[in-house]
Amino acid sequence: MQLDNRSLDIIFQEARTHGVWLDKPVSDAQLHQIYDLMKWGPTSANSCPARIVFVRSAAAKERLLRAIAPGNTHKTLTAPVTAIIAHDLEFYENLPALFPHADARAWFVGNQPLIDTTAFRNGTLQGAYLIIAARALGLDAGPMSGFDNAKVDEEFFPAGKFKSNFLINLGYGDREQVPLRNPRLSFAQAAQIL
Repeated sequence: MQLDNRSLDIIFQEARTHGVWLDKPVSDAQLHQIYDLMKWGPTSANSCPARIVFVRSAAAKERLLRAIAPGNTHKTLTAPVTAIIAHDLEFYENLPALFPHADARAWFVGNQPLIDTTAFRNGTLQGAYLIIAARALGLDAGPMSGFDNAKVDEEFFPAGKFKSNFLINLGYGDREQVPLRNPRLSFAQAAQIL
């Protein structure tokens, strides 16, 4: 079944990256809804390596701001929530429950390059699913780099098991403050059919 055009507009065609936020809160229930939707997106061997910290309190925002590049400070400070998208380098310990029909854990134990690649790739996918889930549930998203990963990891993941990847500001974007949309590559420029 194909989504209608309005749904496609909400998720992709008219959705924008936001950096200016309305003073409107995002509830715990909404964050749970986002996670409960995004978790169904596919990952290899159902690895589900993404780990997310939803930074909302003033104290947590202050900790995060220590690692944010100056150009991203204001939009992070004013966003109702900033999600730190990280990945678990020990995700394979959950595979006996998540992928029970094979000994998938054994594929990863002792193979750090495979662990790193799988965690990063699939954690990134899950971060993208979070953006789509947030948009589908009526929120706006502002994904960004522009921060010091080492500082974020030291502050929020000191055990070293999780590694930050990127951030997503979440809330209700001020649609009056969105700049003109940048172009995208055409199919012919970016894809081919063989």
